[in-house]
Amino acid sequence: MPSQAASFLAPIALLLASNVFMTFAWYGHLKFPKAPLWIVVFASWAIALFEYWLAVPANRIGHQVYSAAQLKTIQEVITLAVFAAFSVLYLGESLRWNHLAGFALIVLASWLIFLD
Repeated sequence: MPSQAASFLAPIALLLASNVFMTFAWYGHLKFPKAPLWIVVFASWAIALFEYWLAVPANRIGHQVYSAAQLKTIQEVITLAVFAAFSVLYLGESLRWNHLAGFALIVLASWLIFLD
């Protein structure tokens, strides 16, 4: 039986890894605008398979200690963090003040989900 800390942290680690795969699946092809659409769809689908192998266990394990709403909120905050890093490091785009302010408001709203 996993420790209490592992029960809380494992879903977060798995969701983080799954979001890296999903971000590449959804947005990685943007660096290859001349690639045929059917190829990038199949490539994205293949990458997303790995995302599911991580996300489903994350939610199964996480639901033992988090509500479904909390799990979804964790996933969304992780998605924003992964996407922000991805867009800067991989796509070479910049984050502007309004992006950061919007992300901060989403994080603030997410905090409300965890209030009991």
